[in-house]
Amino acid sequence: MADTRPVRDQVVVVLGASSGIGRATALEFARQGCTRIVVASRGEEALGTLVEELTRKGAEAVAVPTDITDQAAVRALVDAAEARFGRIDTFVTVPGVGIWGSVKQIDLDEFRRVTEVNYLGHVATAQAAVPALERAGGGVLIGIGSVEGYRSIPLHAPYSASKFALRAFYDALRMELAEEGSPVEVSQILPAGIATPFFEHARTKLGSMPKPPPPVYAPELVAEAVVRASVHPRREIPVGDAALGFIAGQRFSPALTDAVLSLTGRQLQTTDRPDDGTDILDSPTPGPGRVRGAFADQVLTTSPVTRVAGVVARPGELLLRAIKRR
Repeated sequence: MADTRPVRDQVVVVLGASSGIGRATALEFARQGCTRIVVASRGEEALGTLVEELTRKGAEAVAVPTDITDQAAVRALVDAAEARFGRIDTFVTVPGVGIWGSVKQIDLDEFRRVTEVNYLGHVATAQAAVPALERAGGGVLIGIGSVEGYRSIPLHAPYSASKFALRAFYDALRMELAEEGSPVEVSQILPAGIATPFFEHARTKLGSMPKPPPPVYAPELVAEAVVRASVHPRREIPVGDAALGFIAGQRFSPALTDAVLSLTGRQLQTTDRPDDGTDILDSPTPGPGRVRGAFADQVLTTSPVTRVAGVVARPGELLLRAIKRR
């Protein structure tokens, strides 16, 4: 598959759009001229304010309240998008929840819940979205993963493990679609530390609010990478130059990386801000929704690594596309 439809001609679905990366992504599609956008999440109030913002930017926006762990609801989201706009060209799957604490501290049910949202929810979404993208004659499924899908970090085991599983899933799906000659591309975005409300929304056993490991990047940088991938699909796109360090550490010296993070992991992720005792592990995002969170005072808004990864096709990607056309 070559590059897809221009952004302005696309029908886009963003699942997980109430806050953070998902909200920034929907707004970036509208900023770049997309006029048909379906936004979905559990947070109905946040979806309402997002539709208002998108409408002011000239987009025809539709909100479909959806819980990614409800397979029937995900399928209904796809049906609603096709009924309203006739097709889906790009489907962006964002939802993710987190919990901080040691493996000894985190209950098995909490591990199970993170897995249900961060991994199985993406599976259910792909099962519904890929046939819709094929019905449209081709398109892009974009999943928001994490650099933690390559390198786990201490005190974040449920999230890291779910992102490892998610990366393996998208790899398997990509190969299967290539073997079938499907016109659907699969891209995964791998953000480093991003200044979204994710950290305020997470559950923690640490006694204080967690934070993203520095350096911290703007959510809008992820959104730009997603929109670029909707037109120029790439296998994986790390967001933030720090992501390259995580991936390189895991590939070239995982034991040394273990040692370094054993000494620094807690310090890099903890703050002196008290935890307010609330989270979205089992409940929707509260309030009107916002793109940036509590750690957005000093963010990086550019990343050469991200720009190159989103533009340059690797030889293996070109070969995979040739296999699709055989």
